[in-house]
Amino acid sequence: MNEAIRAREVRAVFPDGVVEIMPTQQAIRRAKDMGLDLILVSPTAEPPVAKAMDYGQWQYEQKKKQQEAKKKQHVIQVKELKFRPNTDDHDYNFKLKHAIRFLTEGNRVKAVVQFRGREIAHADLGKNLLMRLAGDLAQYGTVEGQPRLEGRFAHIIITPVKKEAKKEKPAEQPKPAPPPAAPEPEAPQG
Repeated sequence: MNEAIRAREVRAVFPDGVVEIMPTQQAIRRAKDMGLDLILVSPTAEPPVAKAMDYGQWQYEQKKKQQEAKKKQHVIQVKELKFRPNTDDHDYNFKLKHAIRFLTEGNRVKAVVQFRGREIAHADLGKNLLMRLAGDLAQYGTVEGQPRLEGRFAHIIITPVKKEAKKEKPAEQPKPAPPPAAPEPEAPQG
């Protein structure tokens, strides 16, 4: 901004639409005569682009742009679903629906089977449950590796399937002509 601009000359953009290449000091004087600041907009351009505008307004616009970018940014989360080796069908289906919803929203799903006490002796039940879940979610996501047993937990991570680029809509078929309207009955004269 103003004297902090190191370039010898800049491409100056003024509010009245005038764009010209001039020495930096001359551009700063002209901006100050208008009651504005000279702000370096594109320092990597050759010559650098500087715009004459109110510094406070420029800061406000930059802050707004950052907020808009932050709103549009989607953070992928890992949603965790906990199972037991002897999870019943209804509970399994309930959690399966949640997993489908998470994957369609674009989040990753971590399915965990927790073993308690002597259940760890039947770790194959937990792995089978995770493989069943992976099979049921095959159209919604892909499995990262095989089920892993770590301590008293077996887990698997499923990532959502990438959405295809916008599918081309099939060419619209011409609509058939509407059937001819029936003649309206005439009101009796009388």
